[in-house]
Amino acid sequence: MTKTEIQRLLKEFKQGKISESEVVRAIASLRTESLGFATVDHHRQLRHGFPEVIFCEGKTPAQTASIAESVSRGGRPLLATRAGVEHYGAVMKKVPKAVYNDSARTITANEPKKPRDPSKRILVVSAGTSDMPVAEEAAVTARMCANAVDTLYDVGVAGLHRLLSKSDLLLKANVIVVVAGMEGALPSVVSGLVDKPVIAVPTSVGYGASFDGLAALLAMLNACSPGVAVVNIDNGFGAGYLAAMLDR
Repeated sequence: MTKTEIQRLLKEFKQGKISESEVVRAIASLRTESLGFATVDHHRQLRHGFPEVIFCEGKTPAQTASIAESVSRGGRPLLATRAGVEHYGAVMKKVPKAVYNDSARTITANEPKKPRDPSKRILVVSAGTSDMPVAEEAAVTARMCANAVDTLYDVGVAGLHRLLSKSDLLLKANVIVVVAGMEGALPSVVSGLVDKPVIAVPTSVGYGASFDGLAALLAMLNACSPGVAVVNIDNGFGAGYLAAMLDR
């Protein structure tokens, strides 16, 4: 339930369209719900602006499906990350409208029909094609948070002209998420070209000395261009969520 929905309930009660018991029943649904193996936080959307998100790794398909059914009840947005096809198969039985993005490894349902403000845009940039799964996770997350999202993939520093030829996308974005592995240089380059906040996402893409993304993480933390914030390795979800909050 959102603040807007609570305002609607109170307005309808004031107008005599619904009873006091109906208002109480609706607000009571904001409590947590115990599934035995998980406690679903139904108050999260009101408190934080978006419902609880399911991290599927370490959960069985059956557990994921039960949580998804609870989270999405009443048409609430559903987002599950790091999901495999087995998770999706189980969720589909409980939430038939669920959609699987095999690149992002996300399960979604009840996606907002339109962005909150189409004029405010988040741009997700990836250095290479191999970085796309993490970039897609960021893009899906931002869209599920009711933000307008553009993407620009495979524009790393090995061919900087590819990035510069799309300067129009860079300039119209309010927030930019930059996903890169290897040496992790792209966020500094992008930040030096724009007056927007840049969220850097290191990926585990690269050869041995990249240390599964640690080299990119350290490079991004040491970015010489100001205005760069860094999230954890491969954390496309965290970057997309933060971008959505900044864009509000």
